[in-house]
Amino acid sequence: MTRLLVIPAAGRGSRLGWHGPKALCPVSGRPMLGHLLRRYADIVDRMVVVAAPDGIDAIRTYLATAAPQVHCVVQPAPTGMLPAILCARSAVEDWRPDEVWVTWCDQIAMSAVTVDRLAVEMAREPAAALAFPTVSQSPPYIHFARDDRGTIVRVLQRREGDDMPPDGESDAGLFALRLDAFLGRLVDYDREAPAGSETRERNFLPFIPWLAARALVRTFPVAFQEEAVGVNTPDDVRAVEAYLSGRV
Repeated sequence: MTRLLVIPAAGRGSRLGWHGPKALCPVSGRPMLGHLLRRYADIVDRMVVVAAPDGIDAIRTYLATAAPQVHCVVQPAPTGMLPAILCARSAVEDWRPDEVWVTWCDQIAMSAVTVDRLAVEMAREPAAALAFPTVSQSPPYIHFARDDRGTIVRVLQRREGDDMPPDGESDAGLFALRLDAFLGRLVDYDREAPAGSETRERNFLPFIPWLAARALVRTFPVAFQEEAVGVNTPDDVRAVEAYLSGRV
């Protein structure tokens, strides 16, 4: 399998007290982007980092030394994760990998066990258009509602004002798409995807139930609960640093 990893990294680090691109905020002495480069170097063939206009120079400077082979593109406006991911469309069309993986720039605690499991799931089920790890959370920030057959039929998002259950199932910020699912289904969805009711952003997560109604979507639990923590606050930094210090 050939794989291209898309890393949306247009966020700022203001909530972390970091004056610069969020992806360059250090955790355990290494920029978050550096953690991702190290984690996925052996599982993907190419990477594309999607940066904001005011952060791309700093990210390119870092990549010039850390990973000069990584391609960097601009997301012109902060309109959401869906358009951010699709900023990599030209690179995907040019290279045409078998799979397009996506990970948020702040999901740096993903274990090799879960990453390897994702690769196995995609190889095991060729009919799957999308596969991704999930995590149980109480209370959840994101929740995937399923029908009696286990198919994801809706995604609830606290940031969009949805009523959340006390216990839920969330994504872990890592996804694997078949090439035709990226260039076909995701592009089709982009034409009709609405903006969030609160954020007015066009998110990637509502694509999942939309896709599940049309194609096979596979999920599996993360190996460790802590690896699903996204680094958004100083408390998150401390929690992830404690987890990373004990991870083999």
